[in-house]
Amino acid sequence: MKFTQIPENTFKNIQLNAGVLLKAFTPDTGTLKATDILGATSGGANFTATPSFIDFGEDIDNCPKNVKELKKLDGWEAKMSGTFVTVTAGLAAKLTGAADEESGKITPRNELKASDFADLWWVGDYSAANDDGAGGTGSAGFCAIRMLNSLSTGGFQIQSGDKTKGQLAFEFTGHYSMDAPETVPFEIYVKEGTEAAA
Repeated sequence: MKFTQIPENTFKNIQLNAGVLLKAFTPDTGTLKATDILGATSGGANFTATPSFIDFGEDIDNCPKNVKELKKLDGWEAKMSGTFVTVTAGLAAKLTGAADEESGKITPRNELKASDFADLWWVGDYSAANDDGAGGTGSAGFCAIRMLNSLSTGGFQIQSGDKTKGQLAFEFTGHYSMDAPETVPFEIYVKEGTEAAA
C-alpha cells in the first residue's frame, strides 16, 4: 500500500461546483458583478484548449516521428460549450453570433462585426476557502478561464419539451487577433482562497 496515497492538500486543490459564465471578471480581486452573469446553465460548462502541431521531420529520411527539435506549435483552438436554461434578448443575440438586438428583436447578419467578438469568462469555486468572510477579510478561491475574442460558433439552438425547461446549447470559440497575433486566445487562473480573520 506504499503508493496508495493521495496528496495531503487534496481538498484544498479541488475545483467545486458548476461555476458561472461571465462577460467580465476581475481576477486580481476575485470579484464579479451579478450583472455580468450571462445566464443560468445546466450540466456545467466544458472548456477545451487543443494545440495543433507541425512535425517538420515527418518527410525527412531516417528521421523518427516527433523529434522535439523539429516540432512546432502551430496554434490553439479554444472552445467553451454547455447549455443555458435561461435566456435574455442580449444572450440570444450573443448566441446567434452575427446579429443585432433592438427592443427584444434579434436580427441575424451575413457579415461579422468587431463587436460580435468579446471576452468570455468561466469562474468556479476552488480550494477549502470559498467564503469572503465577515467584513470581507477573507478571499474566496477560484479557478477561472478567460477566453479572448469569443464568438458563438455553435449557432442559436433551443430544445423545448413538455413540462420541462427550454435548453439552449452553446459553443463559443476563442480567436486570435491581427492586433496581437502571438497572443493565445485563452488564459487560466488558479488562486487559493484565504480564511477570514478570527
